[in-house]
Amino acid sequence: MERRFPANAWATAFRGIAWRETLRFVQQRGRFLAALVRPLVWLFIFAAGFRAVLGLSITPPYQTYVLYEVYVTPGLVAMIQLFNGMQSSLSMVYDRETGAMRTLLVSPFPRWFLLGSKLMAGVIVSIIQAYAFLAIAWFWDIRPPAWGYVAVFPALILSGLMLGALGLFLSSAIRQLENFAGVMNFVIFPMFFASSALYPLWRMQESSPLLHDICAANPFTYAVELIRFALYLEWNGQALAVVAGCLAAFFGAAVFMYDPAKGLWSRRKERG
Repeated sequence: MERRFPANAWATAFRGIAWRETLRFVQQRGRFLAALVRPLVWLFIFAAGFRAVLGLSITPPYQTYVLYEVYVTPGLVAMIQLFNGMQSSLSMVYDRETGAMRTLLVSPFPRWFLLGSKLMAGVIVSIIQAYAFLAIAWFWDIRPPAWGYVAVFPALILSGLMLGALGLFLSSAIRQLENFAGVMNFVIFPMFFASSALYPLWRMQESSPLLHDICAANPFTYAVELIRFALYLEWNGQALAVVAGCLAAFFGAAVFMYDPAKGLWSRRKERG
């Protein structure tokens, strides 16, 4: 049975966790720059080079022919959130090795709240990075509707939570910090390249039906499409449903794995 806490106690706990993540982000300025360098390289070099051969005809949510860099921008925003979600989870592995994670988990607050607070703090950081990238892209003549910058905000929250929850779940199963980099590469690059971030699904269907099916089953595809449609003031109910469903599944699995009586910690105790 969960203890009851006053509203200000919940707010104080969330603020403390969020402040810790903010300090970590501020102290790691290279993390902010690295999060922008990757998508900017794709935008300024690869997308510009592919412009002549990969322009797109009218494809929802676009109302006219668009250049390749316009199409790829929402996918690069999602890439920022994907990398940030994995990096936030890397800090979970580090905290577990140093013992800070155990201190957090013995708090009287419910585990779902503690993990959710850390997840939300990471999402706030990723949204700052995403809007910084969109601001730079604006000077590159990638200018969605003005209201699109507002409409995309809820999509960024939901997609960031889903990708962060995936990283949280992965971090629960990784015991050593040095192993996490390999797992990150094993997850990040297949998710990014086998999605609609770089090419629309109908083009993949023309070249490889198998690759199309893999991309269609990739949760990252729906995070990209949710951001893409919201940025251009369109609704994509399928993307919303898939992202919300994956968020619930990934976060539920992470909470289970971090439960001392059921998940990872229980197995460690038995082996110890």
